[in-house]
Formats: sequence, structure tokens, C-alpha cells
Amino acid sequence: MKDSKFLFFISNFLLLLFISGCNSSSALSSKDSGDEHKEVCPKCSMELPASNIYTAKLQVQNKNYGFDDIGCLVLWSQEKSINMHKAEVFTNDTQRYINMSKAYFSFNENTPMSYGFGAYELEKENTIKIDEVKLRILRGEHMGNPKIRKQILEH
Repeated sequence: MKDSKFLFFISNFLLLLFISGCNSSSALSSKDSGDEHKEVCPKCSMELPASNIYTAKLQVQNKNYGFDDIGCLVLWSQEKSINMHKAEVFTNDTQRYINMSKAYFSFNENTPMSYGFGAYELEKENTIKIDEVKLRILRGEHMGNPKIRKQILEH
């Protein structure tokens, strides 16, 4: 009887050592390999900058999402039926995040996914508000569309 209890104790002890040994070695190997979890845009899967400065960011149900282009935010929120008007955009002029409803958008910028909309905190000539941006993106009227790009650049 004592031999079976002793054998049971030893086998559980060895199993515990094996499991903890596997966990620590896998943790070391992931740290040693330099593989870090990279954050990506939820729409286009493009890697976001390590600086954590994104074109737009949105919090949904306590989860933060970063977007590399305002077009990605518009299309993703449309697909997911999410109200995007609580999103914040990083402004080109003041270099800070503001609520997107307060931003003014130019439509001929060089952007990561070529939608062409750049956010500004201070109003400037030839800018539009977010509702117009959304409408243009959903219609395909952005710099990523070659016909629209040509029209915009000719003006």
C-alpha cells in the first residue's frame, strides 16, 4: 500500500516537473527568437507602426483597434455595423488625436492604403467632414480609384 502511494506521488511529481519544464522552455524560446506580437490593421492586415501612432483608433467593447488608413476604418466599421463616430484620428497639423467628428479631411494625401484622406484639426481650404469622407469611400470616390485620382490631381 505504501509503495503505491509513493509511486503515485513520484509519478505526479515527475509529471509536474515535465509540464513546468516545457512551459519555461517555450517561453524562453519565444523571447529569444525576437518574435513580438505585431499589431495589424483589422481591415487590411497591414502592420501598424511601432510608434503606436495610427491614422485612426477606435475602442469597441473594451478592445482597441488601430487603423493604418481612414478608408480601412470606414470599411471595417461598415462591415461590422459599428458606429465609427467615436473614433479618434491623428491630425497632420497638430500631431495629436482628436475625435473624428471634429476633424477636417483633405482628399489628396499620400496615405498607406491610397484612400487619400488626411485629417486636420484646424480647418483649411478644400477640406470635408467625416460624413462626406465616409460617403466618398463607400462610393469608391477616393485616390485609390484611378479615375478619381486623375480628376483630383488635375485640379
